[in-house]
Amino acid sequence: MSSHTYRKQKQTSKGSWGMVNIGLTILYAILAAILLFIMFNYNFLSFRFLNIIIALALVVVLAISIYLQKAKKSPLVTTVILVIFTLISLVGVFGFKQLIDITNRMNQTASFSEVEMSVVVPKDSDIKDVSQLSSVQAPMKVDKNNIETMMSALKNDKKVDVKVDDVASYQEAYDNLKSGKSKAMVLSGSYASLLESVDSNYASNLKTIYTYKIKTKNNTSAKQADSKVFNIYISGIDTYGSISTVSRSDVNIIMTVNMNTHKILLTTTPRDAYVKIPGGGANQYDKLTHAGIYGVETSEQTLENLYGINIDYYARINFTSFLKLIDQLGGVTVHNDQAFTSLHGKFDFPVGDIKMNSEQALGFVRERYSLDGGDNDRGKNQEKVISAIVNKLASLHSVSNFNSIVNNLQDSVQTNMSLDTINSLANTQLDSGSKFTVTSQAVTGTGSTGQLTSYAMPNSSLYMMKLDDSSVASASQAIKNMMEEK
Repeated sequence: MSSHTYRKQKQTSKGSWGMVNIGLTILYAILAAILLFIMFNYNFLSFRFLNIIIALALVVVLAISIYLQKAKKSPLVTTVILVIFTLISLVGVFGFKQLIDITNRMNQTASFSEVEMSVVVPKDSDIKDVSQLSSVQAPMKVDKNNIETMMSALKNDKKVDVKVDDVASYQEAYDNLKSGKSKAMVLSGSYASLLESVDSNYASNLKTIYTYKIKTKNNTSAKQADSKVFNIYISGIDTYGSISTVSRSDVNIIMTVNMNTHKILLTTTPRDAYVKIPGGGANQYDKLTHAGIYGVETSEQTLENLYGINIDYYARINFTSFLKLIDQLGGVTVHNDQAFTSLHGKFDFPVGDIKMNSEQALGFVRERYSLDGGDNDRGKNQEKVISAIVNKLASLHSVSNFNSIVNNLQDSVQTNMSLDTINSLANTQLDSGSKFTVTSQAVTGTGSTGQLTSYAMPNSSLYMMKLDDSSVASASQAIKNMMEEK
């Protein structure tokens, strides 16, 4: 091969490298620009100047690659640098986009609630279609809007006009159905768990002949004013299916967070607490857990009225799926005060420090009948597990598993806390590097069965707890004191 031919091939090769590097430079510049826009626009990694450092590093890499190309030096090295940082930028864009989508999903599911309304008949009934009915029983006083919406849909869908016979409650309609006093009733999915509490076999006694799902827009506006001190209402439900499904709230915890002092106070109110429920509860007394059937905002307002505080955000959690993230955290350790066996999973929990996986933790937080203090002690156990999760999430180890953690949370949590607020809190925590000191409290009272009347189930003899006024006042003051600490 002649020297002239060799030089020509070498120049052609350099020209090819140059074209490749120009293309890589353009691609890298675009991805880096998108990455920086997302990072600063959504306040990602805004602690210890990390976002500034990343931005400078990306700009320096771009400047070096352009210089090397203009100087026609080290084309292979330039290519390697551009490929590496293009991939880094791509991963960063993908990661940030995934976090944005997940948070938007949690916010979106919080923006509406769903309830399935049905027309049901006795299981052995000859009735197979709503066209065979002339009337149904339904409690118009307690669930008028949903019942009227479903009956209107029934009229449009089936072209039949069925009369509604008013009764006091879904339970009365169910009792009349079982006794043969009526042929059909309307049943709200959100009240189904209430029937289950008085008849565990209710579902097997019924046959559904018509269903209609109602989607209602929620008021998801947050009230938060101070970014460093706020209250979050944690509503724990235990249902299958969509997190937006309306249901009772079996776990009711106010998490008071003070970022200035790195302290968290968890205040548990027993699900059986006898409290005034506003909104759909007509400001009548009922079990706190029943507030959930009128929507998470009603539960939130009930607790605000009880303690005389403002709740800034809420997080509605499907406890069954939420606790699965414990396995991603490598388990959690809690201190158990009393030995007991959980009827949920048949786990034995001795006194002392216990490391648990998700299945054990679920058995730990659901059990109440084996505990000396019943539902009060169950609330304390729920606080212990939540405290352990909070501290694990706040640790640097958890940051490495962040992607899998947030993927789990999107299907088990809905919240009205925006991405900006979440990032602000995360940045503050990562900047300090400190663990939270978590304390807890629970209000107490006197429980009884059949002595107090439930608004949602007036004919039932339910266990309810009349709260001790001094206990409520003490808990309220503790929340206010925590928020005032500097």
